[in-house]
This record gives sequence, C-alpha cells and structure tokens, in this order.
Amino acid sequence: MHYIITEKGTTAKRIAAILSAGKAKKSKIEGIEAYEFDETVIAGLSGHVFRLDFPTRYSNWSKINPYTLIDAKIIPVAIKKSIVNALVHIARNARSITIATDYDREGELIGVEALRIIKKINPDVQVDRMRYSAITEQAIKESFANRSAVDYNLAASAEARGIIDLIWGAALTRFISLSANRLGEDFLSVGRVQSPTLALLVAKEKEIGKFVPRTYWELHAMVRTETGERFEVTHETQKFWERAEVEIIKARIEAAKDGSVRAVETRSREEKPPVPFDTTGFIRAASALGYAPKRAMNIAESLYLHGLISYHRTDNTTYPDTLDLKALVTMFIEHEEFGAHARMITRKKQLKPTAGKKRTTDHPPIHPVSGASREKISTAEWKIYELVVRRFLATLSDPAHWEDTEVQIELGGETLVAKGRALKDPGFLAVYPYQKKEEWILPQLKTGENVTLEHVEVVEKETKPPNRISQASLIKKMEDLGLGTKSTRHEIIGKLYERGYVQDNPVKPTEKAFALIDSLEKYAAMLTKPEMTKTLELEMDEIRDGKRMKKDVVHDSRDMLRLVFTEMTQNREEIVKSLKEAIRVDTILGRCPQCGSDLFLASSPRGKRFVGCLNYPTCTFSLPLPKSGRVIVTPDACATHPFLFKLRIMKRGMKRPWDFGCPYCNFLQWGEKNGNAEAKLQEAR
Repeated sequence: MHYIITEKGTTAKRIAAILSAGKAKKSKIEGIEAYEFDETVIAGLSGHVFRLDFPTRYSNWSKINPYTLIDAKIIPVAIKKSIVNALVHIARNARSITIATDYDREGELIGVEALRIIKKINPDVQVDRMRYSAITEQAIKESFANRSAVDYNLAASAEARGIIDLIWGAALTRFISLSANRLGEDFLSVGRVQSPTLALLVAKEKEIGKFVPRTYWELHAMVRTETGERFEVTHETQKFWERAEVEIIKARIEAAKDGSVRAVETRSREEKPPVPFDTTGFIRAASALGYAPKRAMNIAESLYLHGLISYHRTDNTTYPDTLDLKALVTMFIEHEEFGAHARMITRKKQLKPTAGKKRTTDHPPIHPVSGASREKISTAEWKIYELVVRRFLATLSDPAHWEDTEVQIELGGETLVAKGRALKDPGFLAVYPYQKKEEWILPQLKTGENVTLEHVEVVEKETKPPNRISQASLIKKMEDLGLGTKSTRHEIIGKLYERGYVQDNPVKPTEKAFALIDSLEKYAAMLTKPEMTKTLELEMDEIRDGKRMKKDVVHDSRDMLRLVFTEMTQNREEIVKSLKEAIRVDTILGRCPQCGSDLFLASSPRGKRFVGCLNYPTCTFSLPLPKSGRVIVTPDACATHPFLFKLRIMKRGMKRPWDFGCPYCNFLQWGEKNGNAEAKLQEAR
C-alpha cells in the first residue's frame, strides 16, 4: 500500500479529492481519518508527532538546579498516542511512503518525526517527498508527479531550534522565576528570542518616558483669490519656538491684508506599485486593516488550506519565472470586483511584475491561486483574501502618477506656503486602495496674481513623544535584527501578551517587563541583545545548507548558555533584590478605600486569591478574585471605583484575555445575584 502523510486532516482530504478525482473513500486508521483509493491511502497528522522535553526527574522546579538543564538529556514525548498508533499501523502495511507536509522547516521535521516511527518498524520502506506551495489541482498533481527526496538537513535545522529553545527557555525561566519566587501561573518566562524582543519594547518605552514635550507655534492663514476661491496657507517657518516672534509676524500679515502669488511650482511624480507579499509584508498590510499578526496568519492558513492562496510562510518577494502570472490574472477577468482591472492587465503586451530584494527557492510570494467571492467565505477571510488578490494585481500594474504643486504667497513681507497634490493616473491604486493618499487640490494660480487675507491665526502645539511600536512594526524590526523566523515571530509576540509582559497595540510593556529587562540588562546583558540569537539563527541556516551538524550547533548554544549562567549566578543576590522590588509594583491593584494603603494581589493559605490590603491586619478590606488564570493589571481605573484598576484574566487555552474589569463592580454584581453583597464582603474579609 502507498501511504501519503500530510500535516493536517484538512490537507489530507483536499489532496485525496484531487489525486482520486473525487473517488477517494473515507476510512480510519486507529481513529485517524484517512482517504483510500487505488491502493493509496492519504492520512493527516495533527501537526508535530512529538514534543521535546526533559525526563520527569527534572519536573520539580524547586528541587532541580536550573544549571543542570543545560546538559540534561532531551527526550521526544508523543503528543497524541492515536497518531503514533496510526503510524505504527501504516509502517506495517506500507510498501512506500510519501511525505506531503508543508514544505518549510517545521513541516519537514513533522514528516521526519513520522518517518522515525515508520522506519523503526519498516526500515526498507521506500520514501519520497511532495513539495507544493498551493493546494490546487495543478500544484498537487505536479507535486505528486515530481516527487523528490526528504530534506533531512532542513528537518535537522528545525529540530536544533526546538532543542535550543527548550534548553534556553527552561533553564533561564527557572533561574529567574526561582530567584523572584514567582512560580505557578505567575512564573517569569525568559527566552533567547523573547527576551531581546521584549528589550526592544522596554527601550522604546523608556525613550518615551524620558521625552519632555516642548511648546511651539504655527501660523495659519486663509486667503481668497481674485476669482473667489479660498485655500489655506502656512508660514514657511513651520515651527516657531518663541510666541513673541510669531505674534509679531501675525500682526505684520494682518496689517498687509492683501498679498500676491510669488511662485507656482508644479512637478510630476511617479509612485511605483508595491512589491509582492512575503510574510512580514503581508502581516504589516493586514495589521493596517485591523488584524493582529496572529489573527492574520490564522486566517491566511485557512485560505491556504482551502486552496485560495499560496503558502503564507515565505521570505520571498520575487515571483519565480515558473509562475504563470497571466493564467493567475485570467482567473479574475470575469470576477465582479476584480474583473475590470484584471482585463486591463491582460491587455498588456508583456507582464512585468515588481520585485523585492529577497529571492528564495522554497515558496513564491503570497498570491491568490483560486477565485472566491465574499458570499462563499467569512467576512474576515474575504478581507484577507481581497488584500492578497489586490496586492497581486497591483504588482502587475502600472505606476500611479501624481502632480504636486507648491505655491508661495507673499503677505506683509512674509512668505506663506500651500502644497497640493492631484492624482492624474491611478495606475495600481485603482486596484490597491490601501495606500492611496488624499488629494489636496489648489486653485489654478499664476505668478503675480493678487490674493486677499481672510483670516490668520496662531496655533499652539506640543512636540510629541516617539510612537510606540505596533505589532506589525515589531515583526519587521525582529526580521531586520534576525530575531525568530517568518513562522515564529507572531507567536513570540503572542507569548509576550500571554505572559503579561505587554498590553495594548501599539505595544506597551508592563512594570513586570521593566523589572525583568532591567535585571537582565544589568546581570545577563547577552540575553537582551539580538546578536547572540542572530548568531544561532545563522548556524541553524548552516545546518539547513548541510554545512554544519545539528549536534555541533546545539553544543555551541550550550556553551553560550553556560557563560550566561556564570554571570547570573555571580549576581544572583542582586537579581533577587532587583526583581522582587520592581515586580511588587506589578501586583498593586489600587488604593484601599478604607485606609489608603496599597491593594495587592494576595493568596490565602488555602490557595484562594483575593484583593488584599497591605495594611492587614489593621485593615481587613478585601475582594474575591477568580480561582484560576493569570491576573493582568491594566492602567485603566474604574469609573465607579476610581481607587481600583481594571483587570484582565488570561487562562490557559484562551485565545485572548477575559476583560474581568473592576473587582469591586464584579463583586457587587455577584452579590445582587447571591444575596447581600456587603454581608458577603465582610465574610470574605
């Protein structure tokens, strides 16, 4: 029997339908859904077959020295026994195996994990590999007809990353958490990618905190032409730092009342179409539509699995020569929303797509591979699909042409300026409106023409602090610094939110993040810098390219970690003091309404959590909290009880935090349903 193994059940179903022309019959292998036709069986896994872990003797954080984890044995642990049983069944019945998991590092490793089970039982089984970038009939049939060898080097590079991340994450997280006495759900996670990423955000927030606003003034005026058209002008000095100076100039302009056009300069400007989408570019564009990186990637994966777009994890910004661009455009010539622009593109003698600086051979840039309509998919899926289609068509379109105009007006010996822009030919903007700028049309003016002053005013403003970093911009910074991969960056950011290190978007680090990064920068600076992580990433690329062995790169990473531990161990007392003092702020929930002391997150000897008063036992004010979940203190005070901050609760498995709100409001609402709230409150105290 010939078995084809895919990464997911949905992929198995689609590939079976394509290769069998819809004749495949559904069956089960040890409870796993499979599809059978013509002596061929296609079965889908559920992602990774194994997870990496330490032996159980290392499980007790309090009894194991974190340093010993550096050289501890790492073992694979089956994630689902049913998957392992299915692979054992396949091994006993297979004459040949085709791996058809996603073609990237993780996909290759998933395939190799399955093969390890199969080959242990059936070492002589024939093995090959399907490589595809889209789940369409043409792509799958071509991939099946041109099967190649499994890339064990690619799988080894992914496995090396998993081993390194486990060792670094576990050893460092335990050291820091034990030092700060933060165990259970409140442990302090540290990682070789996570920590330098968090350090970027903390550095930006410190820059914002140090910013001192400075007052400046602008001078605006409204003038009227001889034909009665009105338009706004501003003084050529964009910012005045002295109020007296701008007031003198204002008086001079008001006294003049009339002025003239000193100069009119008009020039044409070409705006080039955007380059094809790689993963980072896609995430940034989706973010502008309101989709967080993780959400955008989940939607893209759904579209990919349904055969609507190409593989969404790619570093490529250049279409390969083998991609039939004209055929892809032709798919849309009858489309209700994209048809007009698609027909215009097909009339070109030659298609010349834009190209970015990155060219890889694994997957092409993200592009549509099948037609779809907004009625057939969800609203969110349509918005992301539409973004991908419009971006693809834009890369094959002409540049947009603008006409920029600058007018200089003389009033009372002062020069005032107006700038306009008019879109003369939309080009790619006709199909890609996401970056279209507003037109600003000025009247037709000639040099020497008279204008009349209608109004002049001084506008007071303040300089603004640097902007916080959005999730999408953070992913771009991570890419530039070599932190993480196209597949993991959005997941790293998700972990920062889950651990309570950051909140909101643009991203704002919490007090806990400041405490952690400040301690690491003082006593383990290597962990907060991108250089070490980038070095390891480059070494993992060398594994992929067959230039280095997995065991050697893992050994190098262990040596690096020993250096980090040496520094941290020497400074452990300082780290303990720094973390405990700073993190205490992170547990403050407000001010006690009875005595004015701090309210904090407390636990009873029986493990019940509550809002307690630091002035206990003199003050017994308290409020109950949910039994489980990590408490995140927001910066938003309750409108009804301004002495308390609102809370969010993050529970394991939750995609987003539960907005718990004000603990006092929640208690009162509970009291209304369960009797007298104040009586219950006294009981809780």
